[in-house]
Amino acid sequence: MSRDLVCLGQNLGLIDEMYALYQRDREAVDPSWRELFASGAYAPATGSSPGASPPKAPAGDGAAAKNGHPTAPRGAGHGHRPNGEAAARSRARSPSGSHAPGAPHRRRSREDDVFFRGRPKAMDTEPDAALLRNHDVSQIREPAAGDAGSVWPLVNAFRIRGHMAAKLDPLGLIQRPPTTELEPVTYGFTEVDLDREYPAGGLYGVDRATLRDIEATLRRAYCGHIGLEFMHISTPIKKAWLAERMETREAWGELPGASRIELLERAVAAESFEQFVHRKYPGTKRFSLEGSEGMIPLVERVLLHASRLGAFEAVIGMAHRGRLAVLQNIMRRRARDIFAEFEDVEPEAALGGGDVKYHLGYSCDREYDDKSLHVSLAFNPSHLEAIDPVVVGRVRAKQRRHDDWEHALACGVLIHGDAAFAGQGLVAETLQLSNLHGFRTGGTVHVIVNNQIGFTSSPQESRSTPYCTDIAKMIQCPIFHVNGEDLDAVAQTVQMAMEYRAEFQSDVVIDMFAYRKFGHNEMDEPSFTQPLMYERIQQKSSVVDLYGRKLVEEGVIAEGDLERMRADHREHLEQELKAAREREKRPVIHSMAGVWSPYRGDADRDVPDVDTGVAGARLQAIVDKVTVVPDGVSAHPKVVRMLSQRAEMGRGERPLDWGMSEMLAYGSLLWQGHNVRLSGQDSCRGTFSHRHALITDTKTGSEHMLLGRLHPEQGECRIYDSPLSEAGVLGFEFGYSLDYPDALVIWEAQFGDFANGAQVIIDQFITSSEDKWNRLSGLTLFLPHGYEGQGPEHSSARPERFLQLCAEDNIQVCQPTTPAQMFHMLRRQVVRPWRKPLVVLTPKSLLRHPMSTSAVEELTAGRFQRVIPDGDADGDRVDRIMLCSGRLYFDLVRERSRREDTRTAIVRVEQLYPWRPDAIEAAVAAYRAPREVLWVQDEPANMGALSFIAPRLREIFEPDRLRFVSRPASASPATGSGKAHAIEQRTLLDEAFGGA
Repeated sequence: MSRDLVCLGQNLGLIDEMYALYQRDREAVDPSWRELFASGAYAPATGSSPGASPPKAPAGDGAAAKNGHPTAPRGAGHGHRPNGEAAARSRARSPSGSHAPGAPHRRRSREDDVFFRGRPKAMDTEPDAALLRNHDVSQIREPAAGDAGSVWPLVNAFRIRGHMAAKLDPLGLIQRPPTTELEPVTYGFTEVDLDREYPAGGLYGVDRATLRDIEATLRRAYCGHIGLEFMHISTPIKKAWLAERMETREAWGELPGASRIELLERAVAAESFEQFVHRKYPGTKRFSLEGSEGMIPLVERVLLHASRLGAFEAVIGMAHRGRLAVLQNIMRRRARDIFAEFEDVEPEAALGGGDVKYHLGYSCDREYDDKSLHVSLAFNPSHLEAIDPVVVGRVRAKQRRHDDWEHALACGVLIHGDAAFAGQGLVAETLQLSNLHGFRTGGTVHVIVNNQIGFTSSPQESRSTPYCTDIAKMIQCPIFHVNGEDLDAVAQTVQMAMEYRAEFQSDVVIDMFAYRKFGHNEMDEPSFTQPLMYERIQQKSSVVDLYGRKLVEEGVIAEGDLERMRADHREHLEQELKAAREREKRPVIHSMAGVWSPYRGDADRDVPDVDTGVAGARLQAIVDKVTVVPDGVSAHPKVVRMLSQRAEMGRGERPLDWGMSEMLAYGSLLWQGHNVRLSGQDSCRGTFSHRHALITDTKTGSEHMLLGRLHPEQGECRIYDSPLSEAGVLGFEFGYSLDYPDALVIWEAQFGDFANGAQVIIDQFITSSEDKWNRLSGLTLFLPHGYEGQGPEHSSARPERFLQLCAEDNIQVCQPTTPAQMFHMLRRQVVRPWRKPLVVLTPKSLLRHPMSTSAVEELTAGRFQRVIPDGDADGDRVDRIMLCSGRLYFDLVRERSRREDTRTAIVRVEQLYPWRPDAIEAAVAAYRAPREVLWVQDEPANMGALSFIAPRLREIFEPDRLRFVSRPASASPATGSGKAHAIEQRTLLDEAFGGA
């Protein structure tokens, strides 16, 4: 069994523990383990040796310490080697190392490109177990022999509960429960024992000491201005790493004086900006950072260490509180531009668009130790945590663009409020993505500005947990609590957190305790609801005063230096305000440079259509690759039969179905070097079992990507089954699309109305991104839609909601009815330089409908048709035109045939938006003036496209000739009875053809 575990690569944490035990006492392990380790079949990673001393953190403010191990690529398998040219460009831009300076850049093996083991095994209790093979298990300090009943329980208690006695709250309002576990008397010690020497019970940096000294060391480590929660982590090596750093922090020494002055400067800059704006624009909303100025030096240190650890891009996401201070102090946006927005110059330039100043994003290049770090502050609406998955998606895209398999070259930083982190479900959805193969980024840095209040609610009213951070324990990441008034402690905390993130590619949480000097905004009176808190706040000295006084007392700065800093900032801000008040033009934030420069938005009509056909020889080459099961792979018999049928489709011996058309669309884009990314619940095989883009070996559970080996320089294909999350995953994919305009990025809902769970992402980002944020996205949404008797939750993708959001050509809403239309629509989304989100109301029954097929020749030429005229109707006899969209077309055609109706033409509106009346007019031009024009839809009258399309049809046709046919208006999208559905459908068809 032990050998099997090693061969399968499972439970590596357990294996490392058994190896460490074997090294200490060979007789303590089972004979099978002894045989395995003695044979040499298993050994810890290169660079580690049994008995080596634990790595020490760097002294002072030096570069972060690392073990120097190259990290093996994790989760390799979905897809193939990335585009060679893109990889070469990325390597040319990348630092010499991966996540550790000087470490070699790892490339995946060819076998990794196509296979990965995922299906056969249960969830490993250590998601990143492969990382642990590179760590020295001798770091784990256990109590020495004979220590049982000695000081080990006390050491363990401080590691578990020390944070409960830490001095975290600047206001002193936190009510702590008694921590008797931290008292030696709890473990049988008396006063006379305090000065006796004991073995240190696994305490790092100490072998033997008096009980008094051991307790003092533990209190300094765990009960000062830094409190660490880490014993919920199940992996011993991670806990040992954290314990060692916490217990040996005193050996690091103080930060160099220059670094401490820099911390003070950053805090002074934040305070000066906030106070200046408070004086110049009294009563204006700005969501002040006062009381939490420590956030600015904290974030600055995060970026510093990210750069030192190999990153050259960082993406920050945050809500509105403190955003203006971040823009000015972290992002280096000129104060005059911020003040110009307060002055609201040139208001006519903002008519109908944009957003308020404390929601906007920005990007800049920062220099740290002569290394450049490109920093982006993502835009975010008032939906506090909506930006979280978007930032993570952007980071993942940047890492993929840089061929960064170690997740080291780009870093995500999310700044949260305490109440939002505890209360918003998107936080949990985003955390859940952190260790998933298709979504991991090597760790997000979560910074919580803990003002101990949410709007007007106290913690006991806004959460059920002791800390606002407790939700993060589910992913077993460390949670650092720190007193925001102690900037030295803040700097130490950031250094430990960033080293841990790089070492274990894990999320980290930094919970900075602070307070909010004013109300929720500058017009609120906080003492209405929090009189005791605000009485204490009014008596507080500022963070800057406290830290400045400390540096004066310690001789780091001279008396008067702090006031000179403040005066310099005030003078600078006065000059910036003067410049702002002289402006006549609104400041413009440029956001469409770099990879976005070849693409455009604006009006659909202004960008010509493009032919999206693919040469027959290329299509056949793709068919030959995607219809063959490789040697050695045992596919399910039904899948083998499906691939055989698809091969016949490619040869023209059988009509194309939707699944094959979709595969050819992806394959043709990949062949051209474009990347394809698709995620969703059951997307690998397809919710309706039509896709089978990945073939699972029935014997081994290995997966084969059918689109993974078209040719060596093809694009990268990634198709992932996502967690059962809508808002989190859709937000992630939207973020991914922001940094990959040249890729086809798709989110697929299991059923269309599952998008209801992601409405905030749709409203705040997807449909309004260009207008509010001046950012484009080519994200595609697959939303299964069709009234087929499956009940209210499985019928409608709620097209009315998307159509209600349509304006200024902001999105595309399409409902294709043939495989060829799907093929051309997907190719158009990438080949055309116009970038707008695409909402596709995808079919269900049409996936295998005998009438909904295409010939392979339809893919070799042409383009997507917005409107499809009726090719079967006789123009001389037609006096009635039916307009419809989607699956209903085939019901109408069958009914027309049953009635032998030769007077009715049925026209398909395949693109509902952008609305093109010229396409409608061209489709009906062949018919004489009809006596009747109908819009016919499956959905109830208050749903579907009716309310959107009716006024637009009245602009084309004479209103007295128009008639609208639908189900009656309803509070529910559909009936739950199959027989009732059939009755409704019969009634709908009779009404449509009534009078024929």
